[in-house]
Amino acid sequence: MTLNASKLITARVVAQYRGKYRVGYENEEFWATVTGNKIFTAESQLDYPVVGDLVNIIDIGYGNAVIKDILPRKSILERKAAGKDSAQPIAANVDIAFIVQAVDRDFNLNRFERYMTICRAGHIRPVLVLNKTDLLTADELKEKTTALQDRFKSTPFLTTSILAEDGIDSLIQAIKKGQIYCFLGSSGVGKSSLINKLLGQELLKTKEISAQTNKGKHTTTHRELFVLKNGGMVIDNPGMREVGLANAGEGVRSVFAEIEQLSKACKFADCTHQHESGCAVLAAVKCGDLSESKYGNYLKLKKESEYYAMTSLEKREKDRSFGKMVKVYKKQKKMLK
Repeated sequence: MTLNASKLITARVVAQYRGKYRVGYENEEFWATVTGNKIFTAESQLDYPVVGDLVNIIDIGYGNAVIKDILPRKSILERKAAGKDSAQPIAANVDIAFIVQAVDRDFNLNRFERYMTICRAGHIRPVLVLNKTDLLTADELKEKTTALQDRFKSTPFLTTSILAEDGIDSLIQAIKKGQIYCFLGSSGVGKSSLINKLLGQELLKTKEISAQTNKGKHTTTHRELFVLKNGGMVIDNPGMREVGLANAGEGVRSVFAEIEQLSKACKFADCTHQHESGCAVLAAVKCGDLSESKYGNYLKLKKESEYYAMTSLEKREKDRSFGKMVKVYKKQKKMLK
């Protein structure tokens, strides 16, 4: 079948499965695949469509389409692929990410910073969400919100409870027409339950926490975008137990802007902030102006980000060297003929 490129339609990727996509155009949806040429020329997973992408498609009939190309992204949420030195895209063109933690079992300031880092690296604004607040007393909740305010002074946060119907209106009001939002967090923190509230129906399956392990069960198995009544769009993501950093140097600098600012007063320009004399960062930790927890997490995430950047560069150099070797071989072979 010859595809008519003159009949290109710009659609939105609304769901992503293995090797197949659902794309939406106005009130229509298509099952779509990428072209063979796209598969051949792709250098990484980032070259494939993800949920939230705007793509040019060709309608080939019977509810099917072919994705010809991906339009430029204004933002990209990505992480290091589990067990690999490559980036895994999660969603594109996201405006705001709701980072959800359940107050009873999942509350961890360092984990919030990790999620915030991948958001900032992809030019996505984070909003923190403390869910299941009905499980805490008023004093316990105040203690946790105070910890959030002290650690993340400029990052907005919401407290929510499905059972107590608390904070849901604030969440709904935060969703604006034409913008894309995604929900991030571990399994079992209540992401799908919150989206069901936004949708006004039990569209997404939810499961309780396992009583034996106290861990969340994977309910969402694929990424999907939903359009709310007010025109806002939300993306449900599978729970992520491992959030490795990829291409996150900018995110680390943004999330830890306070430390980056302190580092300008260090005695040495290449200060590692670990043992050098005249280190302004260490001095701030020593006098209590900078928390030891935040400082330790900064070093950890910075090292992780730098390691990924280094291994990615080495991989590109190896690929480049191999390409040169192949060219030399072909040239020599041609000369021998």
